[in-house]
Amino acid sequence: MRGQSSPAGPRLAYAGPVLGAPIGVYLVISYACIAMGGWALIDAATRRADAFPAAGRQTKPIWLGILGAGVVCQWIFPALFGPIAMLGLAGIVAAIVYLVDVRRRVIEVSRGSRW
Repeated sequence: MRGQSSPAGPRLAYAGPVLGAPIGVYLVISYACIAMGGWALIDAATRRADAFPAAGRQTKPIWLGILGAGVVCQWIFPALFGPIAMLGLAGIVAAIVYLVDVRRRVIEVSRGSRW
């Protein structure tokens, strides 16, 4: 048996590249979501505070808190399993809601089309 390789040897060598691709895709998506949350947070920080209530949305500090907590949860908890990992998903949803809905309305109000 000394000169022969076990059947498990080639399988383990093959499993590395196969399992590495999904992990790489997960990391790219994870970093993209963190970047999206950061973009939403920076954008919310640069908007006028009085435009948020005028647009019929929550105040600027509330949105900064939601988006900031979302980015932190995406950054700290991506590898954890269980209920606390859902906070990262909630952060992604909050960033999407801000960028798709709130941002658009705040820009409309700031430009004077509805104010």
